[in-house]
Amino acid sequence: MPEGDAVWRSARRLHEGLAGDVLVVSDLRWPSLATADLVGWSTVAVVPHGKHLLHRLVSPAGAAWTLHSHLRMDGSWRVGPASGRPPGGHRLRAVLATASKRATGWSLGMLDLTRTADERRLIGHLGPDLLGPNWDAARAADNVAAAGGAIGPALLDQRNLAGIGTLWAAESLYAERIHPLTPVADLSPVELVALVERARVLMERSLVTGRGSDRDGDRVRDRSAAGRYRPSPDRPGAGEEWEAFGRVGRPCHRCGTAISKVNAGPPAQERGFSFCPACQSPPR
Repeated sequence: MPEGDAVWRSARRLHEGLAGDVLVVSDLRWPSLATADLVGWSTVAVVPHGKHLLHRLVSPAGAAWTLHSHLRMDGSWRVGPASGRPPGGHRLRAVLATASKRATGWSLGMLDLTRTADERRLIGHLGPDLLGPNWDAARAADNVAAAGGAIGPALLDQRNLAGIGTLWAAESLYAERIHPLTPVADLSPVELVALVERARVLMERSLVTGRGSDRDGDRVRDRSAAGRYRPSPDRPGAGEEWEAFGRVGRPCHRCGTAISKVNAGPPAQERGFSFCPACQSPPR
């Protein structure tokens, strides 16, 4: 699933392509929005919040509205020239175009149109946004502490902190040498703040390197040793793209132990966490 860094990049592409211009094409292929027509509306800004995209618009009458979307597992927004053959296909959920740019939403998991003043109805339940301007590590750590349970699932609960998924949870836990099943109660406030702040640092770094949780978009594709991303603070330098995520069965970069995987979370909502059995000691 695309995580907060991928959503941030999607928002940037949409904003750069559409902001300040009037829509000349509006095709929302969503049951509740089938009759909505945004032609003549102007994009004010496209901003991310956690894993949510907020496309803020103003109508010809001056009313402020927000087109809200969520990528879920396989969704994406693509931006390109407005010229050329119109897109099609059963995965297409939205087409928005100005005179020069066309944005297409594919396999979107959510699509809503709401007054901008009512945005909190859609995102007000979320915790601090890891990549947001008002990121608050202390509040995020307090949320995680109050949630309890195992630390892995607590990190993924968007009500605690918004934008993180299994990739950045696994990488952050690895960097801080914490097992995904460690009870939150066993971690001190200082350790929790360090952990959520580590997640923020790694996600912010991904915005520079272009390596993150999105499959499409403007990812850096340099596969040379000099261009690879190494988030570990223990062994900087060239190496593989990730430390734990996606490396099950391969040697840990720190100690050589084979990376393992454990499932954690409520029934029917379990998620897999990659970890090093030696560097990330299991809870007793």
